[in-house]
Amino acid sequence: MKNPLAWLATIAVLAAVVAGYFYWRAGVAPEAPPPPVAVAPPAPAPADAPPILHPVPEPQAGTPLPSLAESDPAMKDALTGLFGRESYSRYFYPDGIVRRFVATIDNLPRKTAANRLMPVKPVPGSFVMAGSEAGLGIGAPNALRYRPYVVAMESADAKKLVATYFRFYPLFQNAYRELGYPNGHFNDRLVQAIDDLLAAPAVAAPRLTQPKVLYVYADPDLEDRSAGQKIMIRMGTDNAARVKAKLRAIRQELTQQPTPP
Repeated sequence: MKNPLAWLATIAVLAAVVAGYFYWRAGVAPEAPPPPVAVAPPAPAPADAPPILHPVPEPQAGTPLPSLAESDPAMKDALTGLFGRESYSRYFYPDGIVRRFVATIDNLPRKTAANRLMPVKPVPGSFVMAGSEAGLGIGAPNALRYRPYVVAMESADAKKLVATYFRFYPLFQNAYRELGYPNGHFNDRLVQAIDDLLAAPAVAAPRLTQPKVLYVYADPDLEDRSAGQKIMIRMGTDNAARVKAKLRAIRQELTQQPTPP
């Protein structure tokens, strides 16, 4: 993996699935989100910065990084070199890639994640239902919609991926501070998001209900889970298992520690 930002594509796979998730509408493909808007900051951070749980290596001398505001051309070149021009145009939004990525990772452990902040475009195709009103479920063809993204994720080398992530880390840390965490550490949030995804239960055939316009999980425990865990359930057990295997390898490189089961 010679492209300097191939690691971005790996976690961005999850963002693509998020974009296909919110919201479920009968027979309607997800609409393309509007341009990013300002994100309301969380509650003010305490005066004392929290300890760094997963430190990032000090940057090595080399080619200077662009500023966050001017990072889109570098991102475009990197992603185009990795996927080709056609795939870049098909999958990625060309503006605010770093900020979109950071906002999405921050939102995955929360209850919802905004489409307008995703770095990649929604999974194509319409959501397919199975069963009847008495027993609604997710149609088997839905898992196939996510398979190209899963295959792309599996092709990334975790060691090279994380080494490059560390190289570009200052850009993502700056974007995380802009998001409203002046004392926060983005790498810690990334590891937290990965751990939340790994904790998603394997549910072979989750049942759905449609109390109003949108579909929700019939099991209150599933419906109450984080946006990221709902993604893992929605993509199907086989896809989820393959994504988790790659996430465990990435986490181990990020922390240099064994990944919890």
